[in-house]
Amino acid sequence: MRVLIVKTSSMGDVVHALPALSDMLAQRPGLQVDWLVEAPFAAIPALHPGVRRVLPLAWRKWRKHLFAGDTWQKIGALRSELKREPYDLVLDLQGLLKSALWGVQARGPMVGYDWRSAWEPLVCLLYARTAAVPPLLQAVERCRRLAAAHLGYAMPDTPPRFGIQAPVATWSPSGPYAALIPCASRPEKLWPEADWIAVAHRLQARGWTPVVLWGSETERLAAERIAAGCGGVVPPFLTVKDCAAVLAGARCIVGLDTGFSHLGAAFGVSTLGIYCDHEPGQAGITGPGWVRSIGGKGVVPAREAVLPLVDAQLAALDH
Repeated sequence: MRVLIVKTSSMGDVVHALPALSDMLAQRPGLQVDWLVEAPFAAIPALHPGVRRVLPLAWRKWRKHLFAGDTWQKIGALRSELKREPYDLVLDLQGLLKSALWGVQARGPMVGYDWRSAWEPLVCLLYARTAAVPPLLQAVERCRRLAAAHLGYAMPDTPPRFGIQAPVATWSPSGPYAALIPCASRPEKLWPEADWIAVAHRLQARGWTPVVLWGSETERLAAERIAAGCGGVVPPFLTVKDCAAVLAGARCIVGLDTGFSHLGAAFGVSTLGIYCDHEPGQAGITGPGWVRSIGGKGVVPAREAVLPLVDAQLAALDH
């Protein structure tokens, strides 16, 4: 049986879909699974040994140059890949028109959420079959339930298994280290740099080097300021795959509401998530290790609230 998973973005959402894949492979031995995903996040499903092929979609880039001939050549190449062989099922875990309009181009029946469950109800018109999944469930459970409904097995009562394997590191600091992730996609998600330095001092007191991650030039400058205030280290630019290796090797992670925090937790690394512009209920930090989330929509957590959680995180690592 061949299945195409459609879960294109964002990074955290792609991570949250991994346990559904692990369930599918456990419940349906011999399943062959491909994954359609936005190109910047293609390294994430590739970390799961159960993914046969990753099909990168560069729609975020293509839409900026929609009338360029090169863009249409690349779109045509992806459509050819989607139609190269038939699928028994095209499973849209995204539930959005932008994802379904690509999934429907594959050869096979596309299935997804019903109109009460999908974030964009009109998408249901593109599905051959739908399933009801309560929309307010945590994101990982929503994906697991949808996969179970459409592949015809009972929802497993086991904890979510992300199933990813850490890649070989191309860069890492000498000695034990903790990872800080102070960068985010929007300025509303940011946490004060002075507070990051205070957290880093807690980690440094354990003899761990604070590694401050970044992804853009602006973020690199902020990372350098934080590292200068705590004796931390700023790595060179890392690809998603390279960053995954750094996260998997960390003693613990403290990060914002960003995909890399979710990815680190998926490896089982102790992770504290700081939320400044989003409620963590449906997208809180999830993983097999110690995980906590603090903050919420328009609620910037105070340093005095975060530091005790860092202490609890460190204490848990001693047991």
